[in-house]
Amino acid sequence: MKAMIFAAGLGTRLRPLTNDKPKALVEVKGKSLLEITINRLIENEIDKIIINVHHFADQVIQFVNEKKFKAKIVISDERDKLLDTGGGLKKAKWFFDDQPFLVHNVDIVSDIDLRELYNIHIKNNSLATVAVRNRKSSRYFLFDNDMILCGWENVNKNEKIISRRRNNLNQFAFSGIQIMSPKIFDFFPNKDVFSIIEVYLTASKHELIKGYLHNYSFWQDVGKIEDLNGL
Repeated sequence: MKAMIFAAGLGTRLRPLTNDKPKALVEVKGKSLLEITINRLIENEIDKIIINVHHFADQVIQFVNEKKFKAKIVISDERDKLLDTGGGLKKAKWFFDDQPFLVHNVDIVSDIDLRELYNIHIKNNSLATVAVRNRKSSRYFLFDNDMILCGWENVNKNEKIISRRRNNLNQFAFSGIQIMSPKIFDFFPNKDVFSIIEVYLTASKHELIKGYLHNYSFWQDVGKIEDLNGL
């Protein structure tokens, strides 16, 4: 299986740690977030990886070259313009083939069974399968009782987008890990900068996008300095 690691973010919430390094190279117990993520992918039999870079991109490229991971790793260069998650994936489209692939945020540390996630995606014949968790957040995916994606909500901004009408909708927070089938690219807009959430909400009107609930897995978003204390 192939995978993409989203590692182009500015890491503003991790300042001052990211004043002189990218978020991907912030360390947890002596290992960078990028190394932790790459090793997790390799452990789950993923040996072809593309990483997008923007903030202190040269440091990420040098790190990957020096580490000599047991995987084929290529770089998607976004130094000219930060493309957000959807735009970053669109730029990396050339890397993928006709098989489902995994996308993993670099600031997520977890023990989610990635092979199980992939197998469930294949079993359901989904366009995408998103790992979600029952946790407090400002933004939620909305699912019906069969864990079919039906919408999205930002509770702080009182914003809700419904893509499928259902009587009962359940809120689950996105975990930053997902499996996609290559057909997902058919739903990408004709622009450079956009969120993958926008794609999901468009595609889920007609296609099956499922949630993978992992309440009992270890999971930590390392987006803020205080999150480092939980590891």
